[in-house]
Amino acid sequence: MKCPFCGHPETQVAETRVSEDGDFIRRRRRCGACDKRFTTYERPEVNFPAIVKKDGRRVEFDHQKLHGSFKLALRKRPVSVEQIDAAIERIEEKLLNLGQREVLSARLGELVMRELKKLDKVAYIRFASVYRSFEDIDDFRALVDEVRPQK
Repeated sequence: MKCPFCGHPETQVAETRVSEDGDFIRRRRRCGACDKRFTTYERPEVNFPAIVKKDGRRVEFDHQKLHGSFKLALRKRPVSVEQIDAAIERIEEKLLNLGQREVLSARLGELVMRELKKLDKVAYIRFASVYRSFEDIDDFRALVDEVRPQK
């Protein structure tokens, strides 16, 4: 790695430490030419597929937007932060495992609905009513009947 002070192309690693949570590696380096020290951080690079919206626009996958959708659907519902994080993690893992550069927003919406259905039926209906743009009460009734336990 090139020295940020003098631009010398060769530096040596003096010390390596893994972060407490294991998300990155911190390296102290020393320049062979000017003898100055500097720190670098090594993190894994993860490329999520682009999301193709209904109107054809392409946007970057946004973890915060996904998290916000879950929080909104699960507002005042008895679901823990850990359960939400695990659901989001499963969705992100599925997106990465698809191995595609682009994913339709409809596919992402279906993944979200599947996870919400497992977590909380009311949150599932909240999300689905907006996501599927319900027009009348019959749409709600059909969805409620879908999640209602059979006798």
